[in-house]
Amino acid sequence: MNDAPPALRTPRPASRRITGVLLAGGQGSRMGGIDKGLAELAGRPMAAHALERLAPQVDELIVNANQNLDTWRAFGHPVFSDDIGGFAGPLAGLHAALLRARHPLVATVPCDSPFLPADLVERLANALHATAAQLAVARTFEQAHPVFCLCRRELAGHLGSFLAGGGRGVARWYGTLNVVEVSFDDEAAAFRNINTRAELAEAALGLPGRAGYDPTTTDTPEDRRPT
Repeated sequence: MNDAPPALRTPRPASRRITGVLLAGGQGSRMGGIDKGLAELAGRPMAAHALERLAPQVDELIVNANQNLDTWRAFGHPVFSDDIGGFAGPLAGLHAALLRARHPLVATVPCDSPFLPADLVERLANALHATAAQLAVARTFEQAHPVFCLCRRELAGHLGSFLAGGGRGVARWYGTLNVVEVSFDDEAAAFRNINTRAELAEAALGLPGRAGYDPTTTDTPEDRRPT
């Protein structure tokens, strides 16, 4: 992991620059139908924590959201909605991002994962380039985390065809690509996501400086797809 402040790091060559995407296009059904990323966590919207961790890792940051667009724009980053209606899932958000990204590589994270690794993008990028893969995805032990990925912008057409044919499953689309899985067994707790009000309250205790904070915990939920 490169611990230097972003301003002091060697700029990436243009061919390896990365657009970061916050996926916030779900309906928040398990959070009572609210826009999940806007739910408050320790005094700030949950998405603010995720954006804060992702921003130093990428060269551009954009947000995929399908409701409350003015509120999302207040975070200061470009906001775009799915091009496919009906809350079609994270692949629809990724496809829209690939069409709008300024850089050749696109990294995605969900809005409900406020503890995401500070070295997520670097490790995904190292594996992507080392293997010449089309897409790199995070994994902890036996659990893949498909919405934590880094892929090539040139996949926009391929993904568009998949979606136009009725495809929606992330795993199914990944099965058509050259994918490398990247182990984050050492940071399993960082992939914890928040789906309910109870989990939101519990997560507040997992923030540094808060009572009950335990950085060694490794319990992670089974479902990594934001809704």
